[in-house]
Amino acid sequence: MPTPRTPRARTLTLDQVVDTALAILARVGLPDLTMRAIGTELGVQQSALYHHVDNKQALLGAVADEILARAPHGRVPANAPWQQRVRRRCGDLHTAVTDYPDGADLVMSMWAFGMGGQAPFVELCVWLTEAGLPADVAPTAARTLLHFVYGHAYDEQSHEHATRSGITTGDRAPSDFGTGLDIVLTGIAALVES
Repeated sequence: MPTPRTPRARTLTLDQVVDTALAILARVGLPDLTMRAIGTELGVQQSALYHHVDNKQALLGAVADEILARAPHGRVPANAPWQQRVRRRCGDLHTAVTDYPDGADLVMSMWAFGMGGQAPFVELCVWLTEAGLPADVAPTAARTLLHFVYGHAYDEQSHEHATRSGITTGDRAPSDFGTGLDIVLTGIAALVES
């Protein structure tokens, strides 16, 4: 009599884990994004996830990186002024983090902890140095830009949560993201020109 075959174990990849985490984040937000929920959705024990990440914070860092990697990349001519390139990139990052409930909170936290979300910072540092900012000032300018982008998105998402929860009304002034970004860029431009 032939021996019954054992079913093959499902091969799981980090990409699948991150994609599943993003799907859960999009559906229910950060508070319900648990290792157990991810394992359940993938049909595996949550312990199987630790073959791909050391801990939940490492997974959240990978999720933050993926949110930013999925940001739209608006076309700006290569010879466009640095302000135009930076403005477009910041707008694309704002769109990326607001595409997911609690996306701004997640990305901002992981970036602050140094556990994810570093690519836009590095990119902005390079562009700002190329624009003429001293190498020791460019990181501060890049951080200021990202604090504004993520902080503004966090404020918008917090207001949306409060409105859905009935804590506040939906009445709110139109977004002033563009105006605020102009203010930050004007300050950076003044440093470049000095």
